[in-house]
Amino acid sequence: MFDIQEIRSQFSILDREVNGKPLVYLDNAATSQKPNSVLEVCHAYYTELNANVHRGIHTLSQLATEEMELSRRKIQKFINAEHDFEVIFTKGTTEGLNLISYILTQKLKKDDEIIISYLEHHSNIVPWQLLCERTGAKLRVIPIDENGILQLDYFDEFLSEKTKVVSVNQVSNALGIVNPIEEIIAKTRKNTDAYVVIDGAQSAPHFNIDVQKMDCDFFVFSGHKMYAPMGTGILYGKREILEALPPFHGGGEMIATCSFDGTTYAGLPFKYEAGTPNVGGNIALGAAVDFMNGVGRENIQNHENALLEYAQRHLLEIEGLKVYGEKAKRVGVVSFNLEGVGISSDVGMILDKMGIAVRTGHHCTQPIMEFFNIAGTVRASFAVYNTFEEIDLLVEGVKKAQRMLS
Repeated sequence: MFDIQEIRSQFSILDREVNGKPLVYLDNAATSQKPNSVLEVCHAYYTELNANVHRGIHTLSQLATEEMELSRRKIQKFINAEHDFEVIFTKGTTEGLNLISYILTQKLKKDDEIIISYLEHHSNIVPWQLLCERTGAKLRVIPIDENGILQLDYFDEFLSEKTKVVSVNQVSNALGIVNPIEEIIAKTRKNTDAYVVIDGAQSAPHFNIDVQKMDCDFFVFSGHKMYAPMGTGILYGKREILEALPPFHGGGEMIATCSFDGTTYAGLPFKYEAGTPNVGGNIALGAAVDFMNGVGRENIQNHENALLEYAQRHLLEIEGLKVYGEKAKRVGVVSFNLEGVGISSDVGMILDKMGIAVRTGHHCTQPIMEFFNIAGTVRASFAVYNTFEEIDLLVEGVKKAQRMLS
């Protein structure tokens, strides 16, 4: 049974008030709240297990290592990776994308091409621009239409023997649009030998991920958007690719042997995990996976889809309200503006006075905003603990903001 009140009872922060009003937290695309089970795991690590991993023979080090490696195996199953050592712990999606773009430097040369899309977060734009600067490669960008839908006819035209990387998000953080990555990957495989990178920051929290079925070369996501602590994330990479590419950071843990005459590197996953990891956070990421599996990922998806449909339907009853990407397949996000209200942050501040947390601005997707000729949007984004009653409060708050600002 899907019991929303039982689920909400697991999130202590939802009991607090903001500006004298019950908290309505609708900023989940930025970061989700954490269930008590995850917080308890973090606390238990620092009060019962605190030790560095992989390096000590003493009991605490051994226990901490076992817990972190158990978490890695949980995540392996969560994304259906073939091997647990294909799961690399990172600080989040941004670090994962920067890592990939850096280690691919030797694989690109002048006039090679990298394909991304108009729907990307800055984290999936800037690292590739930096790679172009290092190598002389060129960036190609799949355009969108007035509904925010990728125009794959252009993608077909872009694909060639020059294409070395295709990197797209599975879900747009700004608009919630679900991109046809299966089609994008199939076209890439048919026409090129390019590396395929999928940004899963906004998909991992919302629906099942199967990297083997997807047949991507790399998949990255953040823990903090899926009920885990900040500073956690995962880079998945196919074994044969990760083994063939160079390390990212140098230091402890990632070496097999080190001398002044030269260094050899450790095997996977440690080759890409230099330095002391976020042990407590990584263990808690496994606890977040347990939480999502306990609720049921299909239940999460169905509930959030119902919230999105309900929110869009009732928001669009407000005269002068525009939803961006309204006609596209979406998940978890409704991004909108009010006609005659020039600054989205004004709406956000009024909602905050009512205890309603939304995100305003360009959402680290300035090209999208430029395409729609706007400075930003109001973005409400949903998680498993949100309710239809909270959406009713959002709608009333938007109506109040409209009255005050028009």
